[in-house]
Amino acid sequence: MADPTDKVEGSVPGKYYVDSACIDCDVCRTTAPDNFEANEDEGFSFVFKQPENEEEEEQCRDALESCPVEAIGDDGDET
Repeated sequence: MADPTDKVEGSVPGKYYVDSACIDCDVCRTTAPDNFEANEDEGFSFVFKQPENEEEEEQCRDALESCPVEAIGDDGDET
């Protein structure tokens, strides 16, 4: 489970986030390309845009469930 106290830099505030367990495997960027982006210098992914519609929400949920190291978190309705 992702740690909300260990979020990576660059993520926009909102429901979804990535923590420092990220291994930059590209699963989230492939699954939800409109919401996740790579920090190539540091070697991790981050949420650059929170989902704005049902399709993006579903893709972010799929990315969370597919993350091999459980680095993607969901704070629910918290920001």
